[in-house]
Amino acid sequence: MVILFQIFFWSGVFAIFHSYVLFPFILKLKAKNKKENAICYTLSDNLPKVSIILASYNEEKNIEQKIISTLKTDYPSEKIEFLLGSDNSSDKTNEIIQKYAEKYKQIKFFFFNKRTGKTGIINYLKKKAENNFLILTDTKVFFKKDTIFELVKHFKNPSIKMVGGILQNKKKNKNDISIQEDAYMNREMLIKYREGLIYGLSMGVFGAIYAVRKECLADIPSNFKVDDFFLTMKIAEKKQKVIFEKKAIAEETITGNIKEEFKRKVRIATGNFQNLKTFIHILKNPFSGIAFCFFSHKVIRWTGPFILLIALISNFFLQYMLFYKIALIIFIFSFFIPLFDFILKKIHINIKLFRYFTHFYGMNIALAFGFFNFLKGVNAAVWEPSKR
Repeated sequence: MVILFQIFFWSGVFAIFHSYVLFPFILKLKAKNKKENAICYTLSDNLPKVSIILASYNEEKNIEQKIISTLKTDYPSEKIEFLLGSDNSSDKTNEIIQKYAEKYKQIKFFFFNKRTGKTGIINYLKKKAENNFLILTDTKVFFKKDTIFELVKHFKNPSIKMVGGILQNKKKNKNDISIQEDAYMNREMLIKYREGLIYGLSMGVFGAIYAVRKECLADIPSNFKVDDFFLTMKIAEKKQKVIFEKKAIAEETITGNIKEEFKRKVRIATGNFQNLKTFIHILKNPFSGIAFCFFSHKVIRWTGPFILLIALISNFFLQYMLFYKIALIIFIFSFFIPLFDFILKKIHINIKLFRYFTHFYGMNIALAFGFFNFLKGVNAAVWEPSKR
């Protein structure tokens, strides 16, 4: 029994270490001699037409800036079709979109008179899109001048089916978790970039900024919470290329509000387990690049709360040995760091290291909540926009 507990403990420790430390290091080494896609459009080429798809709900504070920033990029305006779907918005979102639709012929406005959900709007608008290349984005994410071009340029290479872009946080605040969330996101984007560079199989684009060939965009199940990962994996499982472009940048603002970020992560976690159930078959061939990345980057992290719990329980039964007793004390102490962080924050003391523990454990608690939401069943994907 002792050996069994030791196996459980060290397997858990190694799994977490592998996903967060070893796997990124392996990618870094393997990416050193890899070259980026060189078959690209240039600005002097006859660039292809693109259709931009946006689903929105009650976004009166952001929709105008989103429209303006999208139409003011360097991409030829006559080659842009902008499809906006309003999910039965009850504020001034519709009025604002209609105003710009009357002013710019590129804009096509679709009003849904009952809540449809983001997935339903995407499924509908992609059929209405007239062009072969689609860009999907979110209302609170604003393009830079060259964002569209940097996404679309790779489609000169017929083997590339989807291109993910980079999100930059416009605001960081030491009083919340925006710095920690930003650091996590930057690391995630680097990992995804290297996965694409090495294997041509980035593990999930960001739904706020990516481009895809229309014929490769699958229909999203109506109850799915994380559509971007689902769409990415539907392409990747066919051994088609999904890459990241580091120059395709869009800006967003991470509020850093712990409650709001937690709610967002629970929603995402629920969708993660939907995707795990859908794509678990990929692990049948454990020696493939896609299985290695999927298991290392996603499956271990998604099951992180349960790995940590098993390691903790095993550690408890091994504590009669000095090493494991010290390990248990450190383990348990780390659980209290978020509490210390909360108390210190109340008196305006911010310790950056403590905030990373808060972020890590908060993310894992959200994953546990998401798992139980998944078990209860998800009947619809009608969403409330996050307050990012």
